[in-house]
Amino acid sequence: MKYLPINRELFIKNRKKFTAQMKPNSVAVFNSNDIYPVSADSTLPFAQHRDIFYLSGADQEESVLLLFPDAPYEHLKEILFLKETNEHIAIWEGEKLTKERAYEVSGIKTIIWLQDFHRTLKEVMAYADTIYINTNEHYRASIDTETREARFVKWWKENYPAHKVEKSNPILQRLRSIKEPEEIALIQNACNITEKGFRRILNFVKPGVTEYEIEAEFAHEFLRNRSKGFAYTPIVASGNNANVLHYIENNQECKAGDLILLDVGAEYANYSSDMSRTIPVSGRFTDRQKTVYNAVNRVKNEATKLLAPGTLWKEYHVEVGKIMTAELLGLGLIDKADVQNENPDWPAYKKYFMHGTSHHMGLDTHDYGLLHEPMQVNMVFTVEPGIYIPNEGFGIRLEDDVVIQEKGEPFNLMKNIPIEADEIEELMNS
Repeated sequence: MKYLPINRELFIKNRKKFTAQMKPNSVAVFNSNDIYPVSADSTLPFAQHRDIFYLSGADQEESVLLLFPDAPYEHLKEILFLKETNEHIAIWEGEKLTKERAYEVSGIKTIIWLQDFHRTLKEVMAYADTIYINTNEHYRASIDTETREARFVKWWKENYPAHKVEKSNPILQRLRSIKEPEEIALIQNACNITEKGFRRILNFVKPGVTEYEIEAEFAHEFLRNRSKGFAYTPIVASGNNANVLHYIENNQECKAGDLILLDVGAEYANYSSDMSRTIPVSGRFTDRQKTVYNAVNRVKNEATKLLAPGTLWKEYHVEVGKIMTAELLGLGLIDKADVQNENPDWPAYKKYFMHGTSHHMGLDTHDYGLLHEPMQVNMVFTVEPGIYIPNEGFGIRLEDDVVIQEKGEPFNLMKNIPIEADEIEELMNS
């Protein structure tokens, strides 16, 4: 891994929080992700399942975590199963985790080779009454591929039909949404790497460069700072491309007078950052572009103030809608009649700002968090309003990542990333 070692106390703490919410005499099992094939002998780069990483720090394929806090024997309370490494694997792929190194990473004392998983599970299930299975219940999840976790659940149901079943996901949704200080530090590091990438491209962009060249500049800076790269597929959208919300082709030339909407974030140690900035190709905003830009920035600043303990996500977005409506009226994009006659299910402002303002962020870019429950201290949210005007050939989105505080405004993890229009112009022309 490119990232520096993470103190195992974080993973020990995470496991304690999870097991404290398990029912008596129950077992929980977590599987790593597969390595997904492309064609022939090609595969996609491995990305660890965030849940097993959160609970163990194991960042390796073919790993399984088993938690059994009420086990009758100490060595069965926590077990990490790993594929046994050998000389052939070491030569062709690089050495995998040894038992000693796995303990250093995770704090788990019982490390067993994966070949003995079924035998060990059989013993454990003889003592247990209930198993926690780990299904993906994220509100944005759309899964067409049968995952390693899904295959395990299917196999387990066939082989242990008499045991009770519980779900890990509701516990993890709550635990993972509230970040430990160590996690916030890792997200901050990801944001700092994103800042370096953004400052780099401010000195690079000029008329005639291509969107993919800008993407390459970000990738260069991310990799040289111990990131695997982008936390999500980057958006580098010049001109009217910015009005396609998930534009990822990044293959057009950036033309004089246009704006470039950048939705880009580095990952670090599997933790995400998520930044949006909009910059002028020529280094200067037109008067109209700057007026709209400043309106978006004001919405972002006012929306950020609403993120506080006790706030409900749905009500928050209603309030942000009111703020955006006022700005759109000021810009002349909508009028009072539009507001008076609006459909409550699709307010007038949605014509120019059609997406949500905030989502949880952490190990996943759209991280775990139950949206019907009140916001809490140390939750990390994005704040990302935008105004999209196809008729004028540009769209603007601005986005920071913030941590909810006990009192006062959230702490902005991206406070050092330039965002004011005048500062952007100054840096691009220095």
